[in-house]
Amino acid sequence: MSFSRLQVCLVVACAMVWSSALGAPPDIGPQPGASGLDPIAALRASQAVVGKQVDDFTLLDRSGQAVRLSQYRGKPLLVSFIYSGCFQVCPLTTRSLQSAIEASRAVFGTRQFNVVSIGFNQPADSPQSLKAFAAQHRIDQPNWEFLSPHASIVDALTREFGFSYAATAGGFDHVLQVTLLDAQGRIYRQIYGEALDADALGEPIRQLLNSAPTPQQIRLDDLVDRIRLLCTVYDPKTGTYRVQYGLLIEIAGGVTFALVMLWFFLAEWRTLRRARRRRSTEQHRAAT
Repeated sequence: MSFSRLQVCLVVACAMVWSSALGAPPDIGPQPGASGLDPIAALRASQAVVGKQVDDFTLLDRSGQAVRLSQYRGKPLLVSFIYSGCFQVCPLTTRSLQSAIEASRAVFGTRQFNVVSIGFNQPADSPQSLKAFAAQHRIDQPNWEFLSPHASIVDALTREFGFSYAATAGGFDHVLQVTLLDAQGRIYRQIYGEALDADALGEPIRQLLNSAPTPQQIRLDDLVDRIRLLCTVYDPKTGTYRVQYGLLIEIAGGVTFALVMLWFFLAEWRTLRRARRRRSTEQHRAAT
């Protein structure tokens, strides 16, 4: 895979960030790189996993309960890697992710996709630490969980997601990315940057939801959600989604036309059926 100068600059700007946690980080055995990350290698590692299915790792949620990644299959899943000892970059990116999710709620609600933030700095990022981190930033969305992996699986887990990081004197250099998985647990897209907006997250989620097969028995609220996906557009001026009333009117008009035509053909079919019965009756009487 070839990489343009723009892609390299993107990684330099978005991936090579210095998180200013006080003091040196614990000895956790990070990925190789004694003096920070190689931006080209970080981008290659990040993009190389796109299209691959993530293994079924087991982590702990904020209450200490075991959670398997396969439990999130069936819906798109956003995954971000953080460390709770970070005082600048991770809180900033987490708040940015939170704002983007809030702005997208009018379209997607909280039932159509899930979010997990994974603490990679083990053993410091315990379930208790992540619980405190979420509470500090007032994250209480029902579809957002914070997960803590065992230290023994951190390297394998981060490689699966193409997430690169390296310990520094003041914290960690790490890629600023949110990974989007499809309903089958395959990596669909890597979303880079510390300032995420609703469109950066919402558009690829919309693509996944629109391409999802329709269940045999679709509920009314699911039908409303699908129509809402079709009838909303992102407004860059407000940073939120708004209803596209023109498309909504077109859909309503099309449904009305289809119902009218159905009623017309049904009425014609009944008229022809009655005429055939009448002719059959008359022929029977004439024969007798």
